[in-house]
Amino acid sequence: MWYWLFKYVLLGPVLRVLGRPEVEGLDHVPRTGPVIVAANHLAVIDSLYLALVLPRRVTFLAKQEYFTGTGLRGRFKRWFFSAAGQVPVDRTGGSAAADALAAATRILEGGGVWAIHPEGTRSPDGRIYRGRTGTLRVAMATGAPVIPVVLAGTDRVNPRGSRLPRFGKVRISFGAPRYYLPAEQRHAARAATDELMRELAARSGRHYVDHYAATFHSAASS
Repeated sequence: MWYWLFKYVLLGPVLRVLGRPEVEGLDHVPRTGPVIVAANHLAVIDSLYLALVLPRRVTFLAKQEYFTGTGLRGRFKRWFFSAAGQVPVDRTGGSAAADALAAATRILEGGGVWAIHPEGTRSPDGRIYRGRTGTLRVAMATGAPVIPVVLAGTDRVNPRGSRLPRFGKVRISFGAPRYYLPAEQRHAARAATDELMRELAARSGRHYVDHYAATFHSAASS
């Protein structure tokens, strides 16, 4: 219930006024059955705009820290993400990564929509960075189609470091679904992920960087 209240009453109208979202290719998203929505990542607010424009309910794997905070702000975050039906996962790597992929698989096996930013973190400069292979590994294991999505303008509505959103123009473009055969070879997921990210870069008109965005952040801060 809370998911739809957020979408149509509490948050959705505000997001529409702020970003005036323009959407194309929404007919590519299957109306039923499991589907993976794979989008570039420009701003924290990206997930809200994806949920706003997709007619089906969308589930993200939210980092566990959103559910373990303390104080008034921590309790509010925990309530918000729980009420919105998001799934907490440990994203520290190792066995935690396997748990996250298992959670995504369960969403798809239940016929749901799993939305993911394959870059793993926000782009530091708007370019498209190398993607993590988890998205394609899950696609190959479940047979769920992958819908490539290009977001633009969300970083203007929700600039990095800004506490308050701003008015802007958000554009969201959904590409045709991609289907992947089961593959045991790890390099198959790597190659398919690289192809997906290069497609997002080409469709967005942004440069592709063959390095992880998280690595870029670390190098910039050192």
